[in-house]
Amino acid sequence: VQLQASGGGLVQAGASLRLSCTASGLTFSSYNMGWFRQAPGKDREFVAAVSWTGSRTLYADSVKGRFSISRDNAKNTVYLQMNSLESEDTAVYYCAGHRALLVPVRPQDYEYWGQGTLVTVSS
Repeated sequence: VQLQASGGGLVQAGASLRLSCTASGLTFSSYNMGWFRQAPGKDREFVAAVSWTGSRTLYADSVKGRFSISRDNAKNTVYLQMNSLESEDTAVYYCAGHRALLVPVRPQDYEYWGQGTLVTVSS
């Protein structure tokens, strides 16, 4: 199983970025997918998740209204559209997969992880 995250970069506050995570080696359409982030010196935290059907999405309060998660099961890809970026959003962003009926928000509930992509927001 491989999850390949991409799309990170250096942007100014207020800008937008779209992260992508493409999966291989698993039945992508059977997996709930999540995005997490980890800033230097901090624990990994939940950002957003989408159910395996795409019908349910969850967001951390800190990103509600600014970030949007979506998936394309035909492309085995999950996206994170990030708008109105703030310096506090600076972190390494990870995608993760979890096969179950419920959509988890805890990192320890996810079986598979991507390598991470760095997002740096300058103020």
